[in-house]
Amino acid sequence: MGNVLSLLYMGVFLAAGAGLARRLVPHSDVQERVVLASAFATALLAALPALTALLFRFTLPAALTALAGAAAVAVWGWLPAGGTAMGRQVWKGFWLCILPAAALTGWLLFTHTLYLKDGAYWCGQSTYGDLPMHLALIEALAQQGDFPPGFSLLAGQTVAGYHFLCESVSSVFLLLGAGLKFACLLPQFAALPAVFGGAWLLARRLLHSAGAASLAFWLFFMGSGFGFVYFLGGEKGNFTRIFTAFYETPTNYVEENIRWVNPIVDMLVPQRATLFGWALLFPALALLAAFALEGRRELWPAIALLAAPLPLTQTHAALALALVCAVLFFRQLLTGRGRAALAPWLALAAVCVLVWLPQLLGEILPGVQGGERFLRLSFNWANEGDNYFWFYIKNIGVVYLLLIPAFLAADKALRWFYGGGLAILLLSEFVVFQPNDYDNNKLLFVWHLLGCVLVAGLLWKFSAGALRAMGEGGGGHTRRRPLRLAAAGLLVVLATFGSVLTMGRELVSEYQQFSADAIAAGQWARQKTDPHALFLTGTQHINAVASLAGRTVLCGSPSYLYYHGLKYGEQQAAAKAMYETPSAGLLAEWGVEYVVFSGFERSEFAADEGWYQRNCAQVFRQGEYVIYQVG
Repeated sequence: MGNVLSLLYMGVFLAAGAGLARRLVPHSDVQERVVLASAFATALLAALPALTALLFRFTLPAALTALAGAAAVAVWGWLPAGGTAMGRQVWKGFWLCILPAAALTGWLLFTHTLYLKDGAYWCGQSTYGDLPMHLALIEALAQQGDFPPGFSLLAGQTVAGYHFLCESVSSVFLLLGAGLKFACLLPQFAALPAVFGGAWLLARRLLHSAGAASLAFWLFFMGSGFGFVYFLGGEKGNFTRIFTAFYETPTNYVEENIRWVNPIVDMLVPQRATLFGWALLFPALALLAAFALEGRRELWPAIALLAAPLPLTQTHAALALALVCAVLFFRQLLTGRGRAALAPWLALAAVCVLVWLPQLLGEILPGVQGGERFLRLSFNWANEGDNYFWFYIKNIGVVYLLLIPAFLAADKALRWFYGGGLAILLLSEFVVFQPNDYDNNKLLFVWHLLGCVLVAGLLWKFSAGALRAMGEGGGGHTRRRPLRLAAAGLLVVLATFGSVLTMGRELVSEYQQFSADAIAAGQWARQKTDPHALFLTGTQHINAVASLAGRTVLCGSPSYLYYHGLKYGEQQAAAKAMYETPSAGLLAEWGVEYVVFSGFERSEFAADEGWYQRNCAQVFRQGEYVIYQVG
């Protein structure tokens, strides 16, 4: 029943999104309506439950109040109004790109998220590491109701700058009774048209060609560098290990300094913040192109609405949008068209400042200031030992090699828009915005999207010119035209071959994440303990009571805590002491209520389980899992 209610709930938000697309983007065609309905629905799903949670905590009344707000927006959006008629133009290239990409990504999400097999939950290569953390935060928010939420993987720790709206969009469905997997996937599926469609629409608006936009789409989402070369030749089985080894693919092979990952496999599927951030950012950039380059000033409220929840959905996306806007605003100042042309820009800036400041001052900046290794100077992103240009050549490949000629061949408007991407590149190459240098790729991929648009424009002109000449016949260079087409085709193959192999690896990958015993332990903790109960567990990243029950643990995985800039040394030392030299006083000092023993804890610590058997009540046992209640 909870899944059905969640579908109805999501349906209201999609209706509201479609209504807003109808009202705020007049004369849009069917493709734009689909994309914007998805994008606006995602923005409302991130914003409305969060706003009502400030009054009611993150509880069912807050979810229902948000639903009432979305219903009101839907009614307003669908009331008769002038200028809301939908355009009739149909772009076949749009559907030929978006449908297969969304289907492929949806299948990966379905099989990589709590996939039930033989009584255990399985996942894929890309979600093995990140998914348990997301599950823990989604469950904890719905179970505990605290808002803004705490960081349930470290006792006593607040969110510390984490963009938690990417989790709350699923937590709201748990409040309605949906299963955890359904709650995770429903908003992700609803956001995919905004991600893929927004990228296509941006390319179409900048290149003025559906064919060129489709080429840009595949260069970005299925593009790759020359990493596949490392798997050709050599010892027997070198190539086939792409499909068997853990993270040894042509787009993610750290041993050879290959770090430029496939955006579907390693960004959208495992990283919820990226998926929902791009669902807002890419359509906003498409609208910005019309607003800044085509003079459609009436679009600023639509851009502002998509931008509003960005800082707490994906902070990197908010920064990327701000940088592109800054470059295009500078362009507007240079054109000198008077105050009337600047007014919409100033209105957009004022709304963003008004909405972003509470998010930045209340949540993001306190976490950055209180955390470790945020905002540092560091040159050349994640390059570890290669020449600067060779690093990008072998990682990005054809697209990187063609950036300069593509820039020179582009029109002025496209150059200006790409200038926003260059601002992102410049900042990302000198400033690190989080403890993990590698995570600057969340900014760099926005620059890369604009680079793919540039290069697609060049390749399309190169190919279309040859085709046009062949159709007309004659001329002294007829034999060269098929060669030009073949050359363009070869470049596209070289630009995508590595990602094709990576995608194949991801489709066949499977790893057990939670055993049947772990699932039973998580279900027991969810049903039998207080949502705010504190559990002592090992520091492994696969943690049943955290991920499947939403309970707070004393100290979770350092791989999560370190890369969120959290200070966890004291809790980690206390956890070790409580397992190896336990005492009633130490447990009471930290407020531990339950202690978990499983294969993880028994291998991590020289644990004195006998002490717990003598001094605590055993409240759960199944297989290797035993849970003791303290006191």
